[in-house]
Amino acid sequence: MSNFILVLPVLLFSVVAHEYAHAWTALRQGDQTAYMLGRLTLNPLPHLDPFMSVIFPTLLYVLTSLSGTPFTFGAAKPVPVNSRNFRHYRRGDLIVSSAGIVMNLILAGVCAVVFVALGVVAQRLSVLLDVFGILQRMLSIGVSLNVLLAFFNLIPIPPLDGSHLLYHFLPPAWGARYRELGRFGFMLLMATFLVPGLWSVLLWPVGVVTTTVYTAIDPFALPTIP
Repeated sequence: MSNFILVLPVLLFSVVAHEYAHAWTALRQGDQTAYMLGRLTLNPLPHLDPFMSVIFPTLLYVLTSLSGTPFTFGAAKPVPVNSRNFRHYRRGDLIVSSAGIVMNLILAGVCAVVFVALGVVAQRLSVLLDVFGILQRMLSIGVSLNVLLAFFNLIPIPPLDGSHLLYHFLPPAWGARYRELGRFGFMLLMATFLVPGLWSVLLWPVGVVTTTVYTAIDPFALPTIP
């Protein structure tokens, strides 16, 4: 449970920042929908979904802890966007759709840099080793969660961000039919869990990127209290 106390705030901030990035770029592209609805904020309350942001992550962590491999995941309420308001529809939709993914990758990088900085400071000054060590655990979680969120949202299943990106590279007739799948998006996403090994393929970059980052920052890791 002590680990979950560290995981939950990192997860909540990461999903809120993801949606904030969508709202900010949408406004920059000419759509004020999210701004008018109060979603252009890092205050988590307007973004959180009671089930996907709190209940589901908690249940998933508890259930996976029983198997000895605790894991959690979650999401915030999608930011409402009206792409017809964009000054340039195709460019605007590509920018807004990729904004959340880019934000999560930036956050993963920031977490890695701060992890190293804390390690350097604590090792040289020999101060606050326990406190800095706990902060490093949170930053390590931030790396893995944000990489996971980025590549998960790249999956081209409507309504995930990856589907918006793929849509613009399809022939118009195919793109229209592809967009229609959005109404079945949740069911399609759930169906993928029934295909053995599919998620290992879809998310293999997560393991590659996370392992690479962990290897780079590990020399700066501090001991933590149990």
